[in-house]
Amino acid sequence: MATGNHKLDNPVWHSVSETHRDYGIDYGTIKFYHPDYCPFGGIVALDNIEQYISEYAKLASNFFIIGQRPIIPESLKLNNELICLQMIIHDKIEGNIEDEIVKLEEEHLDDLLGLVKIVYPEYFKKKTSSLGNYYGIYKNNQLVAVTGERMQMDEYTEVSAVITHPEHTGKGYAKQLVTHTANAIFAKNKTPFLHVAESNIGAIKLYEKLGFETRAKISVWNIVKTD
Repeated sequence: MATGNHKLDNPVWHSVSETHRDYGIDYGTIKFYHPDYCPFGGIVALDNIEQYISEYAKLASNFFIIGQRPIIPESLKLNNELICLQMIIHDKIEGNIEDEIVKLEEEHLDDLLGLVKIVYPEYFKKKTSSLGNYYGIYKNNQLVAVTGERMQMDEYTEVSAVITHPEHTGKGYAKQLVTHTANAIFAKNKTPFLHVAESNIGAIKLYEKLGFETRAKISVWNIVKTD
């Protein structure tokens, strides 16, 4: 389990301090991604935190703090806490890629957003795919599965948006896409990590089979406007 002040203990803060600094909003003791890209924030101290969260709420009515529990103003509501496992892998994944994997470009954006809307709408925004490379599998001209890169630091890149269309699950697409994405991250001399809900036993088992290990539990706090 995690110990000490490791960058992965506060992944948003370090991502928008490093590789993704151009996508961040810096309030001093809390940093956020711009909500068009990713509605996430990370805290290093609670000083003036209510004021800064209020400022960000002018840009986003529904957003998330990853890590430390925030103090929020009365105008907002702490909607829920999602406990995730933060998993990491240190070695390239050995495994066969049987289906054609397509690197998703601008012309694939509508397909990507359409699939996300079905399965994973809360966390993925119109510009999220600008944060890294996204990969997909098409069947009969339909995008049926995707995986990509979201938060990025100098040494670490998050594997994210592991999504399969509900009519195409159980075919090994997620396994292939996570393998491809993680190995592409290794090829850039970075270490892949990911977040998965503690309750998502099936996904956790898949990641463990691929070689991911749990390094910590981390909380995702959902904040919404009350009016």
